[in-house]
Parts: sequence; C-alpha cells; structure tokens
Amino acid sequence: MTVGEMTFDAEQLGHDLGKRATLVQFSSAFCAPCRATRRVLGEVAAMVPGVSHVEIDAEARLDLVRRSGVVRTPTVLVLAADGSEVRRAAGQPRKADIIAALGEAVTFRATPSR
Repeated sequence: MTVGEMTFDAEQLGHDLGKRATLVQFSSAFCAPCRATRRVLGEVAAMVPGVSHVEIDAEARLDLVRRSGVVRTPTVLVLAADGSEVRRAAGQPRKADIIAALGEAVTFRATPSR
C-alpha cells in the first residue's frame, strides 16, 4: 500500500467519515475482486470501532475517480479521521495489510511531523 496526498470529506464521499478512520473502496459493477474486497473491508470495519467502509461506484463518480487518481478497480484508500489519505492500494488488498494501514491511520494525527 502506498500513500497519496488527497484529503476527503463527507460531502465528496457522500457518506460520513468514521470517527477513527474510513476505508474508501472504488469499485465497478463487473469486478470480481471488488466483491471480495467489499467483504474484507466490511469485516475489518465491523471489528474496529470507529471505522467506516464507504464503497464508491467508479463509473457513477468519474469526477472523484479522476481527482483521486484512481486507475483501476478495486482501489482502496485508508483515510485518517480528518479525511487525510494515509494509504492506498490498487487491486485486492490483504486483510493484514488493511489492518496495518488502519493502525497507521488511527495514529496519524498523533505523529508530530505531520
């Protein structure tokens, strides 16, 4: 997973941000890895309090896809509580990688250098 430089808010996503972090998934209708990613992100969001999972239909939100630099589905963004992008992964991520990225997102604002 790599980091981007975007910041998102509830209006852009069409969904409230999680109190601790948000998992944003860009998907498309006929994407088999998107379905598996949806399941994994849903499981992780359910087990970590204050984390929400937002799925965005890439075809319906081309404006956000372009601004975000998304080039394939699924693409997953891990956002800190303030909407800052902490990590990004293109393709189906592993559950362990998502959990590790969430750990970074939850402590994102606690780091003095940011």
